[in-house]
Amino acid sequence: MAADPPNTDPSDRDPHERDLARRAGAGGAMSPWLILGCIALLGLAAYVVSALI
Repeated sequence: MAADPPNTDPSDRDPHERDLARRAGAGGAMSPWLILGCIALLGLAAYVVSALI
């Protein structure tokens, strides 16, 4: 199904597209699990580097 054209009246928009926009959030925030995973990877990298030195 095609996306709604720009400047379409909100009442004429596809409900599926509206649900996707609502779930995406305002700025597409990162998942907390993604942030925690990045911190864990950085800690693991620091551990490996310190073990090699």
